[in-house]
Amino acid sequence: MERSAKANKILILGVDGMDPRLTRKYVNEGKMPNVKKYIERGACREDLVMLGGHPTITPPMWTTLACGCYANVHGITDFYRKGKDIDDLDYNFDSRLCKAEQLWNCFAEAGKKTLVWHWPGSAWPPSSENENLMVIDGSSPGSVNMSVAQLDSEFLVGGSDTFTEIIYKEKGAIEAKAACVITDLDLDAHQGQGGAFSMTVDDGEPTAKSIFYKRSQLGTNQTETAVDLVQSPIKPANGWANAPEDAKEFIILFSQGLLRRPSLILKNENGIYDTIAIYKNKKEEEPIVTLPLGVMVSGVIDEAIKKEKRYHVNRNFRLLKLSEDGNSLSLYVSAAMNIDIDSLWHPKRLYKEITENVGYPTPTSMLGCQDTMLIKDCMLANWNVTADWQAAALHYLIENENLDIVFSHFHGIDLQEHMFIKHVADRPFNKNDITVAQKWLEDLYIQTDNYLGKFYHYLDEGWTILLVSDHAQVAPKHDIPLLMDLNGIVTPIMEELGFSTLKIDENGEKLPQFDWEKTIAVMNGAGHIYLNLIGREEHGIVDPKDQYEVEEQIMTALYGYRDKETGHRIVSLALRNKDAVVIGLGGPDSGDIIVCIAEGYNFDHGDCLATTLGEGDTSISPIFVAAGKGLKKDFIQIELFVKLILHLQLLFLVGLECLNNVKVRRYIKFLKKKFN
Repeated sequence: MERSAKANKILILGVDGMDPRLTRKYVNEGKMPNVKKYIERGACREDLVMLGGHPTITPPMWTTLACGCYANVHGITDFYRKGKDIDDLDYNFDSRLCKAEQLWNCFAEAGKKTLVWHWPGSAWPPSSENENLMVIDGSSPGSVNMSVAQLDSEFLVGGSDTFTEIIYKEKGAIEAKAACVITDLDLDAHQGQGGAFSMTVDDGEPTAKSIFYKRSQLGTNQTETAVDLVQSPIKPANGWANAPEDAKEFIILFSQGLLRRPSLILKNENGIYDTIAIYKNKKEEEPIVTLPLGVMVSGVIDEAIKKEKRYHVNRNFRLLKLSEDGNSLSLYVSAAMNIDIDSLWHPKRLYKEITENVGYPTPTSMLGCQDTMLIKDCMLANWNVTADWQAAALHYLIENENLDIVFSHFHGIDLQEHMFIKHVADRPFNKNDITVAQKWLEDLYIQTDNYLGKFYHYLDEGWTILLVSDHAQVAPKHDIPLLMDLNGIVTPIMEELGFSTLKIDENGEKLPQFDWEKTIAVMNGAGHIYLNLIGREEHGIVDPKDQYEVEEQIMTALYGYRDKETGHRIVSLALRNKDAVVIGLGGPDSGDIIVCIAEGYNFDHGDCLATTLGEGDTSISPIFVAAGKGLKKDFIQIELFVKLILHLQLLFLVGLECLNNVKVRRYIKFLKKKFN
């Protein structure tokens, strides 16, 4: 007997880092009207929460959403995986490492035209050769093509008539408004913690690069990474083929100073300088782009230089400030994206179709420094471009490829929150009142609501839409303990407890190398402790027969470790590999011990339980809302539980014996039927 499908078209709108707790708050406040419409049209819990898996990190959880099983089954147990040794990490986005079947393969092989769009968990390379499967990127978080196409990093330009020379400063600015006034900077005072994931480009293919570094310091006040800065003198325009008499000029250095572009500062009809024009050289009649004050101008085609090779790229620009007399300015320049690379598009023809009909993949932005201009006018505005481009690209493919199933992912919340969410908590290192960071957060969720709203019309066209996230992010209350980090090897607490030992140089300074003769165990990535076992590790010293006892010693020590200020424990959970299956970890791809940081001491995500809450109404749990064909409308799951419990409590007060009453039994049956 054949069964007809309840849904013929399915669109999964994945938003990395989307917080159900914050979303519910903003929906109730009327700030996310589009998500409210999805809720009213479909089914969800009252709190919008979906039970999260572990670890609360991008590649494992997007893989779980793709496969329907936990990390201990599919094998993607962290952002990185253990490399050749226990002090080494390798990139963990490769679909060939996944041990479970991705759902999109099942759809494609069932005859459904299926698109997997920038899904950062076991999506790339394509895991099926079926002609119905289309896969675009999935090799990294961020934005489409970022891992292979990004060349120049984003930077600021400061122009002033007081500058005497043009210079390029790496990590030269810590706030946008300072771009045109800083003449010198103590870089050591503003160095960030570094260590984002590492990707290299090899003939247009993303290459996993083994990551190995130690962090001796890791705290919530260590992420204020400065942005690169160009400082250029402003002077009267001279030697131009086509420049007004009252125009002024300055130079922009691209590609870390390897490429120069002369630029004009122009007056409007009222005699006020309010526009700049960037030229390839002074002999050109027409500019590459004209930038009015305060407008993000996207998709500007130019060049970039890397390793003495020239590339065609697209960039975004925003003229942030320009004095009316034209004597000072601040300019934002996005990262540059190679527009001639299609290695992450399957089939490759899709790249040409999208770039010709929608535009080139957009740059990713990550700016913070507690500066509203950097966060809102640069980073958020740049992500607005990405949101619009992605929505347009998905619409184009849905309509022109006659798609049945779409797995899509948007990384706007996660990357932007990494740059400021810690400031939502009331912390000593905040430069602003927490209401400022709360406004950044609100603007970010409004941006996400606008993006999601672009797809709402598909509900009226018979589609079923699922809104999901992999995890959310929190603002922790306390400093982050020096125990773990998803990007590398952290040693201080493991050293303090006597389980790890670093080598010492001739000056008594610690080296980023383990003394293997004294190292019992290593904390690798986000909570994976590996014992230095004889016979398994190259430099093993722990006898396998002692493994159980050594694990017990480590877990006992971790549970007993206390924050020196509060006296509270910093570890919520430490489990042996075999026991970690209860939280979806364990197995051959996990450490010998799995550790979760206690609530309030965790990073914004990745190192804690999925039920963790944070300051400012933040949480770690992922979101889930489903609407459309095959689903009930305006169905709030938690209301069923709440109302049944209230009614049953009332009945309990009347007396348990009344449960034998026929009318009471009928009333309970009625409630179950009404709210089921």
